[in-house]
Amino acid sequence: MNSMTALVDSYTPGMTLPQGFYTDQTIFETEMQAIFCTQWLFAGHSCDVAQPGQYFTLPIGRESVIVIRDRDGTLRAHFNVCRHRGSKLAWHDRGWVKTLVCPYHGWVYQLDGTLQAARFMEDFTCDEYPLVSAAIREVAGLIFVCLSPQPPDFVMPAAAIAPQLLPHRLEQAKVIVRDRYRVQANWKTILENNRECYHCQVAHPEFMLANYDAGLPGDDRNGNTRFQQTRAAAYQRWQTLGLSPHEVSFPNGSWFRITRLPLRDGFLTESLHGRLTAPPMVDVPDLDVGSLRLVGMPNFWGHANVDYTMTTQVIPISAHETQIDVAFLVRQDAVEGIDYAVDDVAAVWRATSAQDWQICEHNYAGICSSAYRPGRLSASMEASVTEFINWYLRQMTDR
Repeated sequence: MNSMTALVDSYTPGMTLPQGFYTDQTIFETEMQAIFCTQWLFAGHSCDVAQPGQYFTLPIGRESVIVIRDRDGTLRAHFNVCRHRGSKLAWHDRGWVKTLVCPYHGWVYQLDGTLQAARFMEDFTCDEYPLVSAAIREVAGLIFVCLSPQPPDFVMPAAAIAPQLLPHRLEQAKVIVRDRYRVQANWKTILENNRECYHCQVAHPEFMLANYDAGLPGDDRNGNTRFQQTRAAAYQRWQTLGLSPHEVSFPNGSWFRITRLPLRDGFLTESLHGRLTAPPMVDVPDLDVGSLRLVGMPNFWGHANVDYTMTTQVIPISAHETQIDVAFLVRQDAVEGIDYAVDDVAAVWRATSAQDWQICEHNYAGICSSAYRPGRLSASMEASVTEFINWYLRQMTDR
């Protein structure tokens, strides 16, 4: 704690963080407790657990959570820990089960977490040994979990996200591919990179085909520029389609953002050619609905297009390594090879992701150098990075 206090005291607003915040493993362990075990985390998609018994696991530092749908159709989040001697119950990333059976000694749990049977246990009451559960919320097809027994409020984020994301019908979607990356960089460098588009013109030619490098909160370059006029006209048109466009950007220092942004002329989706890559997910007469962008600190961002949705999940492994899962969803009834090709759907974000991870790895290598000193952030292009740093420091110091 003395080390963290010294680092906090050495931070200068408007600059990047001191080196130790990115490289110190003790700081990393503190982050896992102060942030990843207290905040709402993006866990996955409800379409992956549509049927009773379907589950997936979420690793969070030393913790692991089983997200599963029980026999009544209720979503549950159980710590992946048997109440006998602590073995992991689920050893695979995802699957389907009738009951949760511990592979060690065969204790059997119902999907809702109650203990059904424990072999050779004398003078024993099963009711006293249910699985330990975590808070779980579903909003418009996205699942969030919180490990804290006192999770933050979810009413405000749900009220902001649901009206804008529901038209994309993610509950009726399917994941067509998941790309997993191991990035040799601290998780904060990855979040910082996501929070600015200063680098987009330089690093992301595929992304820039469809997107403006504008629209982030704090970007004051625009004034009455073409982008602002384009967005204002798009908002009027989207309102007539019933899409409820409304920018909500980290209200009161909160953890989430959602906004719908227009795409460039000639682009109906984030594709290399501008055309749809899959059947429309949004049921509207005008398919020019832009791209709905979502951010959830500390581990999520996504883009919902008219034909597909991309989600990115960030899982810290150590101070120096981060796991990232990128998923692509299309309509549940779409047929591969007829209605879509995976490589076409994923083309822009596979290119953009690979570029980002390379950028972040080189950025982190420089941060680890003895020559690293905190650098000044652009007030016009990197205000969102400053906002992320401020949010991060509040979580660390408050706890």
